[in-house]
Amino acid sequence: MLHMASFLAMHLFEGPDSSAYALFGFLSISSVALFVVFLPAVSWIDARRKEREAYYRSETLRRISEATGDGAKAALELLWEQGRQKQISLREGIKIGGVIDVGVGVGLLIFLRILLGGGGVYLCGLVPLFIGVAMLVYVYVLAAPVTERRKD
Repeated sequence: MLHMASFLAMHLFEGPDSSAYALFGFLSISSVALFVVFLPAVSWIDARRKEREAYYRSETLRRISEATGDGAKAALELLWEQGRQKQISLREGIKIGGVIDVGVGVGLLIFLRILLGGGGVYLCGLVPLFIGVAMLVYVYVLAAPVTERRKD
């Protein structure tokens, strides 16, 4: 199969001495290396990091709860605050994604309208625009508010 692809590429790019043939070979090998080596390695490293963070967090909470009489209360407060910060960062990520999508949609509308003129092809810019608007509507209107901790 690889020889057939090489043969086709050689004839498409005007002979074996062509620089396009070398580029095709380089891109083929690098794409295989990317999907076979790099992506699994990065996902494994990320999984290990998350596992370490969870372990250290649980050990810290266990030690805090065992150390003092108010340790359990402090550990619960820490857990609640971590959950709250995670919710805030998720919401901020959705906001940024929505703004970026709206910008991409508007830019695509303008670019395609100028590049292709009429014909309605430029309206495909409405897809990312509406996705971004939907993300922003979710964050500002539909999502439950982040609750503040009440003081006891």
